Amino acid sequence: MIESFKFPVAALFLLALAGVARAESPIAWPQGWTVEPLPAQQASEAAKVSRQRAVKMDAAGNPLMVMELTMSQVDSGHVVNLQGVLLEMRKSVQKDFAQGGYQSVCNKIHSAQLSRLDALETTCTITQNGRHVLSQTLVAALDGDKAYVLSYAGQATAFADSQDEIRAVRNSLKL
Repeated sequence: MIESFKFPVAALFLLALAGVARAESPIAWPQGWTVEPLPAQQASEAAKVSRQRAVKMDAAGNPLMVMELTMSQVDSGHVVNLQGVLLEMRKSVQKDFAQGGYQSVCNKIHSAQLSRLDALETTCTITQNGRHVLSQTLVAALDGDKAYVLSYAGQATAFADSQDEIRAVRNSLKL
């Protein structure tokens, strides 16, 4: 079920913001999470967006959680409407789930923290036939000329059980 989770939404919206400079990894993945290789990017795209993704598997090797950090550098003089970007990302997530036969309800976009940065966040609860099956959170933040999106999703139980790991990642990001 979680195999269908892909996080191109964050990358697409951040591509509109501009390029990113490569640096040392700003994220330390929790123990037991597997860093997943991302599809190769064209040179022009790779210069614009940096993405890192990890997956938490169960004992049988089935994905329980997926977490991805996307970073982009904002063009000089460009003003980012962070709430508008997050709203469009949320709409896209809901549309994608609806096309897969799921229903989703997302909470109101609200203030949050992403490492040391003030951020905006929304969490969507995804159901199928009235049963809570998945959850997904989108967190977006700006820091001068850089934009960040942390997205994480997982099966309902794994999502709830992973909150301490997620909080540790969010607090330890080197942004």
